Amino acid sequence: MRLNPASLLGGWQELNAAATIPHCVANVERTGTIANLRRLAEAGQDGPEGTFQGPWFADSDLYKTLEAIGWEAGRSGTERWAGLLSEVAGLLEQVQAPDGYLNTYVQGTPDKVPFSNPEYTHELYCAGHLMQAAVALHRGSGDERFLAVARRFGDLVVREFGEDGEPVIDGHPEVETALVELYRETGEESYLRAAELQVERRGHRTLAGGRFGAQYYQDHLPVREATEAIGHSVRQLYLAAGVTDLYLENGDESLLRAMEQLWDSAFGTKMYVIGGHGSRHRDESYGDPYELPPDRAYAETCASIAALQWCWRMLLATGQARYAEEMERALLNAIAASMDHSGTAFFYSNPLQLRTGHDGSSEDAPSERLPWYGCACCPPNLARLLASLHGYAATADAAGLQVHLLTPGTFAGESLTAVVETGYPWDGDVLVTVTGRGELAVRVPSWAEGATLDVTGGQVLAGPVPGDYLRVTCADGATVRLTLPMTPRLVRADERADAVRGCVAVMRGPLVHCVEQADLPEGVLVEQLRLDPAAPIAEERGQDAVTPVRLRLSGVVRPLGQELYGTYDPAPRTGTPVTFTAIPYHAWANRGPGAMRVWLPLA
Repeated sequence: MRLNPASLLGGWQELNAAATIPHCVANVERTGTIANLRRLAEAGQDGPEGTFQGPWFADSDLYKTLEAIGWEAGRSGTERWAGLLSEVAGLLEQVQAPDGYLNTYVQGTPDKVPFSNPEYTHELYCAGHLMQAAVALHRGSGDERFLAVARRFGDLVVREFGEDGEPVIDGHPEVETALVELYRETGEESYLRAAELQVERRGHRTLAGGRFGAQYYQDHLPVREATEAIGHSVRQLYLAAGVTDLYLENGDESLLRAMEQLWDSAFGTKMYVIGGHGSRHRDESYGDPYELPPDRAYAETCASIAALQWCWRMLLATGQARYAEEMERALLNAIAASMDHSGTAFFYSNPLQLRTGHDGSSEDAPSERLPWYGCACCPPNLARLLASLHGYAATADAAGLQVHLLTPGTFAGESLTAVVETGYPWDGDVLVTVTGRGELAVRVPSWAEGATLDVTGGQVLAGPVPGDYLRVTCADGATVRLTLPMTPRLVRADERADAVRGCVAVMRGPLVHCVEQADLPEGVLVEQLRLDPAAPIAEERGQDAVTPVRLRLSGVVRPLGQELYGTYDPAPRTGTPVTFTAIPYHAWANRGPGAMRVWLPLA
């Protein structure tokens, strides 16, 4: 599978390789994450000198960066980081304990005992990222050293927490999906059984809840009973991905049924229109159903990435187009917005509204993207996702090829190869040229009412039906042209989403748009705008390569009140007519700090 580097997604991959991965490498060095390994490797009889640097889960930032390098090596064949990989592999081999244990925080901090505080220390979480890095490096370049290190830790998990071991689970789910991946890579069934035990043991309140509570750790209910998305959003989504991975291997239908119910909760009642998850800054958690305040949205970048990863697994499990559609929503909106145009600055949280006068000095809610964070989970998570992005675009089986993300590229299956040419998401013309014979399936977005189809050299089996897959039996040389209507549309939220009642979001194709202060007339504030829902929406083309299509909206500007609270006046309120520009949400905050909003009140 190969993305066209001139496309939106392919361009992000190229930027990731040129800027984001090197930035992550530099920062795991700068912040002491690699130095933590060197410190232990150089320790004498009296123990290591100095102190551990960074948060206790800093190892995971290194491992995610290594995973990004592994996927990038598989994609492009690069050997740019061969020296780093050789050094780090040697350090891991030196530092790893004879029994397979490896964690620079616990090993490098006096009086810390392995697995004595699992709700806090993230030891299995870090081990999971080590396993996933090793799998990526093995698949990408055939590297055996990291895989051997990961297997030794995996064997420790099997011995210590297997059938006859201690019922230990980690406070931060992640190792579940990693153990399944390690099983897939090695064929060692004990890793799969270890993943099953991690899943089955969760939800029995074995972790000390403390001030966060069992929900925060996803330890409040067994996975088959926990059908409402709740607690720390990233932990919830990582656990769901792991459970779905387990279903894909063992076929336990009760797990899939539970995940379908959980998905309906997360995506049907608790997801932001940009594909973000987590509405509360407190505990980085999900709120109540429909609790989706735009200005206080946490919508952590890692949560959107985890949501995409879970949707991918649900897509593989069911073949249903809705999961691919939510992958696209998150990817083109929340995830895309989390990185700036240089590839070296990032949002941790992703609000849908930034007020005039917002104090953006805090890491929790900055006005602009930052180059790194004290908790730096998001930048290397982005790097590993983008390096592997081509793998999410399409799948293949003996019957043919399925295209899930509408992006230019070349996608090869067992029986046919498809070359996709399109300007999507900026235009709706999608041309697929097929080599070989077999069934081609192309996802039709749910919003694409009125999509048209032109096929030569093939027989249409189904579609185009919005929200499903177009299916065509293709002969060699067949062409399939799908034309999607890209008319801008207004989107409302459920009435129970009180925070945005009386407002609409503007979308064009899969892209959510927003209004930034930088595009408003002088003297007009974002808070004064009211959108006229009856007015036509015009398209502005040729602005720049990043936002080649912008939207021109109409409405009124209303004067600001003179007091915080005043007597209600039932007379219709008027305002000054105004036209203003909306840009794709993913492009905001690239022109300096300033107010922004997605949800626009109606005139």
